[in-house]
Amino acid sequence: MPQFFIVNTCRPPGLAGKILRFMKITTVLLFFSLLHANASVFAQKMTLHERDISLKQFFVEVNKQTGYNVVWSAKMIKDVPHFNADFENTPLEAALKEALKNTPLNYTIQDKNISIGMAHESGAVKKNNIEAADADITVTGNVRDSKGQTMPGVTVTVADNPKIGTVTDANGNFVLTVKEGTVLRISYVGFVSQNFTVTSTNKALKVVLQDDIRRAEEVVITAFGKKERKEAVVGSVTSVRPADLKIPASNLTMALGGQAAGIIAYQPTGQPGQDNAQFFIRGVTTFGYKVDPLILIDNIELSTNDLARLNVDDIASFSILKDASATALYGARGANGVILVNTKEGKMGKLAINVRLENAISQNTQSLQIADPVTYMKLFNEGTLTRDPTQPLPFNQDKINNTINTINKAPGYNPYVYPAVDWLSVLLKKRTSTQRGNMSISGGSPLARYYVAGSYNLDHGNLAEDRNNNNNNNIKFQNYQLRSNVNLNLTKTTEVILRFSGTFSSYQGPLTTDGSFNSDIYNLALHTSPVLFPAYFPADSANLTTQHILFGAPQGTFNSIPFNNPYALLLRGHKTSSESRVLAQLELNQKLDFLTKGLHFHGLFETNRYAYFDANLGYKPFYYNVASYDRAKNSYSLSWLNQNPGDAIEYLEYFPGGSTINTNVYIQGNLDYSRQFKDHNVSGTLVLTRQQVVYSNAGKLVDALPHRNMGLAGRAAYNYKGKYFAEFNFGYNGSERFSEEHRFGFFPTIGGGWIISEEKFFQPLHNIFDRLKVRGSYGLVGNDAISDRRFFYSSNVNLAGGGGAEFGINRGYSRPGVAINNYPDPEVTWETSKQLNLALELTTLRNLNITAEYYNYNRYNILQKRSYIPTTNGLEADIYANLGKARSKGIDLSADYRSQLGKNLLVSGRGNFTLATSKYTYYEEPDYPEPWRRTVGHPIRSGYGYIAERLFVDDAEAQSSPSQIFSSTGKAPRGGDIKYYDLNGDGVINERDQTFVGYPMVPEIIYGGGFSVQYKSWDLSAFFQGQARVSFFIDPKRVSPFVQSPDSYVYGNTQLLKQFADSHWSEDNQDIYALYPRLGINRNDIENNLQASTWWLRDGSYLRLKSAEIGYSLPAPIIKRLGIQKCRFYVNGMNLLTWSSFKLWDPELGGSGFAYPIQKVFNAGLNVNL
Repeated sequence: MPQFFIVNTCRPPGLAGKILRFMKITTVLLFFSLLHANASVFAQKMTLHERDISLKQFFVEVNKQTGYNVVWSAKMIKDVPHFNADFENTPLEAALKEALKNTPLNYTIQDKNISIGMAHESGAVKKNNIEAADADITVTGNVRDSKGQTMPGVTVTVADNPKIGTVTDANGNFVLTVKEGTVLRISYVGFVSQNFTVTSTNKALKVVLQDDIRRAEEVVITAFGKKERKEAVVGSVTSVRPADLKIPASNLTMALGGQAAGIIAYQPTGQPGQDNAQFFIRGVTTFGYKVDPLILIDNIELSTNDLARLNVDDIASFSILKDASATALYGARGANGVILVNTKEGKMGKLAINVRLENAISQNTQSLQIADPVTYMKLFNEGTLTRDPTQPLPFNQDKINNTINTINKAPGYNPYVYPAVDWLSVLLKKRTSTQRGNMSISGGSPLARYYVAGSYNLDHGNLAEDRNNNNNNNIKFQNYQLRSNVNLNLTKTTEVILRFSGTFSSYQGPLTTDGSFNSDIYNLALHTSPVLFPAYFPADSANLTTQHILFGAPQGTFNSIPFNNPYALLLRGHKTSSESRVLAQLELNQKLDFLTKGLHFHGLFETNRYAYFDANLGYKPFYYNVASYDRAKNSYSLSWLNQNPGDAIEYLEYFPGGSTINTNVYIQGNLDYSRQFKDHNVSGTLVLTRQQVVYSNAGKLVDALPHRNMGLAGRAAYNYKGKYFAEFNFGYNGSERFSEEHRFGFFPTIGGGWIISEEKFFQPLHNIFDRLKVRGSYGLVGNDAISDRRFFYSSNVNLAGGGGAEFGINRGYSRPGVAINNYPDPEVTWETSKQLNLALELTTLRNLNITAEYYNYNRYNILQKRSYIPTTNGLEADIYANLGKARSKGIDLSADYRSQLGKNLLVSGRGNFTLATSKYTYYEEPDYPEPWRRTVGHPIRSGYGYIAERLFVDDAEAQSSPSQIFSSTGKAPRGGDIKYYDLNGDGVINERDQTFVGYPMVPEIIYGGGFSVQYKSWDLSAFFQGQARVSFFIDPKRVSPFVQSPDSYVYGNTQLLKQFADSHWSEDNQDIYALYPRLGINRNDIENNLQASTWWLRDGSYLRLKSAEIGYSLPAPIIKRLGIQKCRFYVNGMNLLTWSSFKLWDPELGGSGFAYPIQKVFNAGLNVNL
């Protein structure tokens, strides 16, 4: 396989040159332009003293010292013996001649390119081309990549005689004289080679080379960012191309679902700044405390938020480490898998600038359908009478008729006396906007390389912006990110890497009733009557000089709960928060060949500080209602409802918020060894890590103490002839949580692989199967994140937290008592998992790669609260022990295909499928006599509730059925209420009839697939993603119409979903399978229907067109005239179409249908490379 390096210091003319001159005067580029200047001066001489060096090592050294590109074929130098290099200030050409003097090779130098080829029989080598004896046609050509950029250093050879060939110059041009009918092969590492037949009419070639994804994937990034050949990896590692993570959103985690086999991901909300996806590697494999994976960015442990805010354009590699062998070097930190991200570093060459600008419009993927106000009132009346016919109607016909007039805007209508409010339209707008921009600058010389990037994201919410309010309370989420990676080659064997990054986020949104973020506005809007009061009143004669808004409200309060006007609560104030993380990282790479060949040391020191604070500003709204109404004049007067002192305030008040500051210090040292001994390759790694986190504003002393963990890990690997592989890993970790007897844990793993396709007996199948490999691993993984409690071996006693005593005259004195929060548990130890992974990798039809994996995990020592200790023992605090067990198993499937069809057409496809199941194998709980209540054997995170048979046909059936009364205030069911199945047959429906129902609440199946087509300057791609084997409960307490909201801070009647209005049980529609049961207006009447049961259980499966994109890149002639490297325009979208049997709201929200909706995005972008 040809190897090459490219260094080119020429600057683009025209527009790009002007931009570069402008950029150089800025402070940011001042330092790096000095580094770049080094790239323009290449050494013409080299110094090298090395014994037994290979030609490959020599060519690499030539590139490092001189900056010249060296192009050679691995096959050509395979059998060339090693030699002793002894050069001191030796001219380059003299060094080349000396290195090649005893070989059948020679060299050609053109500009800054050195081409290594077979010497002519005559020994003469021409500078620009090697001619065939009978050549008679001169071929000219130009080679570019798929983005239109010229490609220097491309090898052009005669297909059946590689001795004849040349390389392209700095502008991608070549000239070669050959015989007519000759087939030319044009190749470049990392690109798909192309063949052209030379004829008298086909001698001026325009060649476009396409990226060879299959070859690029031959290198896999494994633990601690180590690059390994894919064929040598025995652990389960999935690589995701950064380009596949590019979606029109500022949150990277939104792109994870369906992108890689082994990732279970879903998005529970669409609210800007709070829209992180929930994701797990191979599902939820434990019911313990920590279930999410370890996230590492440039080998530093960071949070989901840090991953979410990471700019995809800054990502060099994205790997998912899934089994014990792959995660072993991370020890206990990697118990639930590892997501490993490496950011880009500078490449040797000229200054390169990449700019991307995007503007997006978003709207709800699916909006709730609310019944109109008239239907609301009529069914409110029905819900009243159907439960108690003696009750007066809440809404008389006059109210209904006048509300109809309001809706129709009939003559004389009055929307303030007879309101018909569409609260969702008042509070929300149909669409909102997002802007994104980022720029990166990279380049370097043999001495230094740099990559500097900055990005800005601005996301707006979809809350209405009202002119009545001085403040814009719509959500505004801003994210700024700066990153700098600098690689310095201090010596030939020493490299220092300096990394700096800063992420700064700010959020502004409405100050809601419960102090939460904006998703509460949806909840308020959906629990407010549309006909009791308007959003606000225009000023009447008595309020012409009033400065505040006259917010509408119902008469009176409810259990001292504040008035619920969601419009007032939206406008009454705003919450602002600021979040930042600043990180500095120093790395050292030192070759230790002077000790023993193949030995290497890597050291890392990192520190980062995270800070968060928020503040709240708000006023107390003034609420009004209609005091009197003159129908003849169609005029009204208002009454001020909240007149008590302090209940209403016009000026803004400050409400204290929260704050967090923590500092992380991480130290890591790696000793790596790798060496080839003929057919034997051995390698090893030893890693020592130490981490400390300090919370500066911890509320308790125990939390203020530094949090520390340390570990030692190692790996030993061996392969024979590149087809038999064996590996041993271990992690030896210490944790502060456990007593001395259990403080350290040892967790070993073994693995092996076999490339069957390399065997002689497989040769007859090579025309069908290009590659076949099997691999497997087995080992132990430990986890110390089993609880939020820090020191299990110590007690926690509060000397003033218990019940006290009063004494003295008139009991005027008191002293607090002692409370025991935790007893010492010295036997608590590591949660452990035995993990088995088996895999098969197959390449067929040259371009189709298939990987299939099976895994089986057994977790044990899961921490649980003891359930068999009676209260009569007098223990004040709970007792915990390592009791729980769980089993997880599943399969990961992935496939990808890429093919060049003709000269201008490139097609590719990819797909993956993940099945992740889990179940309890031991769970301590009361010894239920009913087996269906026992947890063991059921999936983790399963639904639990009653089995609903149907609705009662009538009152008579309800009265003759088993008793279904669930509280002292609840009423007996009637016809149209839910009929539950009496599982134990005792004639009473109670907790003994509950059982596990449906699939888990976390998807067991996630899948995705897509395609891309590129034709000339146009490209088109689409990606589909879906989930299956997942259930969720509609929360009847939240969606049941007319009743009071379950949230204590909300006073109002729940809105009526249109689907419930169209399909509910009534005396006139006694459908026992209607969508909604018999109506009611208070919780006691419908308590029977509010129980968790299969009546409310829904299938959460869906298929979604997750993304689609069409792009156009300006052709090369235009690019050249503009003096830039690339210019691409594109439009794309996200969450464009969804197919699901569930119709009430977006199924990905699960049971959170009244939360902030997931967004459908339409985006336009521009990408320019200078």
